[in-house]
Amino acid sequence: MNDTPAGRINREQQPLASFDESKRCIASASRFLPGGVSSNFRLGMIPTPLVIERADGPFLFDVDGNRLIDYYLGMGPMILGHNPEPIRRAVITQLERGLLYGAQSRLEAQVAELFHTIVPCAEKLRFTSSGSEAVQAALRLARAETGRNAVIKFEGHYHGWFDNVLVSVQATPDNAGDPVRPNRNPGSAGQDATAWGNVEVLGWNDLAAVEARLAVGDVAAVIMEPMMCNAGGILPGDGYLQGVREACTRNGTVLIFDEVVTGFRVAAGGAQQLFGVTPDIATFGKCLANGFPVAAVAGRADLLDRFVSGGAVHGGTYNAQPVSMAAALVTLQTLCDGRVIDAIAPLGRRLMTGIASHLTDAGIPAVVSGLPQIFNVSFGLTQPARNYRDLMQVDRLRYVRFCGEMLKRRVRALERGAWFLSATHDEAAIHETLAVIAEAAQEVK
Repeated sequence: MNDTPAGRINREQQPLASFDESKRCIASASRFLPGGVSSNFRLGMIPTPLVIERADGPFLFDVDGNRLIDYYLGMGPMILGHNPEPIRRAVITQLERGLLYGAQSRLEAQVAELFHTIVPCAEKLRFTSSGSEAVQAALRLARAETGRNAVIKFEGHYHGWFDNVLVSVQATPDNAGDPVRPNRNPGSAGQDATAWGNVEVLGWNDLAAVEARLAVGDVAAVIMEPMMCNAGGILPGDGYLQGVREACTRNGTVLIFDEVVTGFRVAAGGAQQLFGVTPDIATFGKCLANGFPVAAVAGRADLLDRFVSGGAVHGGTYNAQPVSMAAALVTLQTLCDGRVIDAIAPLGRRLMTGIASHLTDAGIPAVVSGLPQIFNVSFGLTQPARNYRDLMQVDRLRYVRFCGEMLKRRVRALERGAWFLSATHDEAAIHETLAVIAEAAQEVK
């Protein structure tokens, strides 16, 4: 196992990585776990889903003895890096006090109060165990508040894996339909077709379409990623979020921001703070507890109080589990003043610029877009995408090959195009990563 700090390795002496032991472990695990994994989003990796032994800072160490510079970051949560000592210490302290009470802890209230001071919309909040659950709670609140059923979502925006929202997340040119009124495409076999009967799909960054639909007066909620992260790194157009906010207010519709990815990553108060637009409700997860299973639904006090006096039901055995709350408290205390997030920015910008430069040198058309803490690399584009229809032109197969070539050289990035940075990615890690990118680009040019 190679623990040499990143950037100090002589790349000419480094053989390409082997993942034979990961392959063997996945094959063995497949006897009991479908595909050898516990999430479909861990399938389809080249050359194999990885089996990890330990993690530290920006690095993963796998069962084959490879030290990998990690830009998956657990698919987003590890903004403070892997295995940070302050979180370990807080979790160990709580473990000695108990695991689950079936009651409240002081930690729960402390995290909620700190959350309230950081996030603009968070007059009150409830904790859940996953972002998918938080989205369901938000939609329930919106329908309870308005007495309406219709919900607007957008092509390419991901709001969890449940039947009623896994719609038009990965549409294709063959099934997408009219850009003005896109088809509703299920994201999975086995979905209940009646579950999304009240969900309508629009193209993102089209303010006129939202205004026209909301004017009918029967829409309970508009839900969106305030920055399109899951499908591609697309920023909202000038005035778009503000315009949607005004249209929702004008028509009595609840505006929901899905900040499971952007929350506590693009700014301390999330994308709503960064873009200066406050939703009625927002959902959070991932960075909230730096790897522990905590999510939240937050928003206007009158909406959240419907869980108490408005007949809206919300539950969960593991909601606000004390060990996870201990991790969340330290994470938010570390992120609350924004300095950690700001410190990531120059390194992220350097990485974005370097990737674009190396791909250009290799003659590979591509766009690097988003923000330095979370950005996307889109092969095949020559201009930044404005919506999901533009992302349909992305050369995904070539990008997956590119990720495979990087992985052979011990840099791990998400095959869907997203790159996450942490507070522990330093100049040396970025330097080594860019050297790998230059080599990988030449392999797939």
